[in-house]
Amino acid sequence: MKDLSRREVLALGSTAAAAALFINPLTAHAETDLAKDLMKKFTGGKAATAGKIKLEMPEIAENGNTVPLSFTVESPMTKKDYVKRVIIIAGGNPRPEVATFNFSHLSGVAKASSRMRLAKTQNVIAVAELSDGSFHMAKTEVKVTIGGCGG
Repeated sequence: MKDLSRREVLALGSTAAAAALFINPLTAHAETDLAKDLMKKFTGGKAATAGKIKLEMPEIAENGNTVPLSFTVESPMTKKDYVKRVIIIAGGNPRPEVATFNFSHLSGVAKASSRMRLAKTQNVIAVAELSDGSFHMAKTEVKVTIGGCGG
């Protein structure tokens, strides 16, 4: 067996480190599972249907540190029919729960705007809970470019 030179040992070590950091399918899988678990916890296991909520975000974010978002939920906002809360989930982030917005019938309208940080290109999901116990969702993909290069 050949003895490895110091240079060869360093090259092997850096290759292994790069593989551990960049080629780890378990990390991406775990992030997706975190988002699914968060959504299941928020809805109590109920299915969320598409519609009633409109999520607006840029298709391409040149700076993932400050990505604008806004949402509106269709609701009369009366004592009997109103939006209780909305959660924003970014499954590709280390902590997928971005924000939770709480409303009441006194809110008048169920809408909000904010900015968020996105770690990478991913789907962002907004889920609204209505006073009748139903859940509605919207999803959009945001492409995060690195250094504004468009890639």
